[in-house]
Amino acid sequence: MSNLASKRPSQQRRPSGSSLADQARFFKSWFENPGRAGAISPSGPFLARTMAGCFDIAGEGPILELGPGTGPVTAALIERGIAESRLVMVEYDPTFCTLLRERYPEAKVIQGDAYDLMKTLEGHMPVPAVAIVSSLPLLLRPPHDRQRVLEHSFRLGRPDAPYVQFSYGLKSPLPRSGLAGDIAYNSRRLPPVLLNVPPAHVWVFNRLQQEIP
Repeated sequence: MSNLASKRPSQQRRPSGSSLADQARFFKSWFENPGRAGAISPSGPFLARTMAGCFDIAGEGPILELGPGTGPVTAALIERGIAESRLVMVEYDPTFCTLLRERYPEAKVIQGDAYDLMKTLEGHMPVPAVAIVSSLPLLLRPPHDRQRVLEHSFRLGRPDAPYVQFSYGLKSPLPRSGLAGDIAYNSRRLPPVLLNVPPAHVWVFNRLQQEIP
């Protein structure tokens, strides 16, 4: 029996989200609601792997993914060694939710609004997340919506859980440091992912243990 055949379904390589069918699904979602999708194609594999590599996977607890779309970042998380059963995904598009449940049957896929995360995930997060990975198009939303996503993410995560966000803009989609609600944080920007189309930046926001003066 080959090594591939001996693996459980959740351990096999998942679709990266770059297939023509996934691109067609993503374009259809963007065409119907460009304010929600924010892009006409899924994140590329280089961007997905960069996002998946931004945090320590050794800790126990769920990984919260916001706006997974067709699942390119999900595939990169699993490829890195994260158990599918640890993934909690919040996706607004019901068609994408159906696709994600078919591809990742051991993950928890929740159809709902990531911009009201505490309400959407009520009863679904008994254990704090070890990381929050977001593909939400934050730049399409007003600043208070962006800040609320960050604040709710911090509240649903462990004190050391990072919030990982990508953006096509040159500037951070959130203030680089300050307060999310009453939670102090700072951030760092990774080198640009030039092989993504279009090039993208990944930002990592971390909660501070003391208040900013």
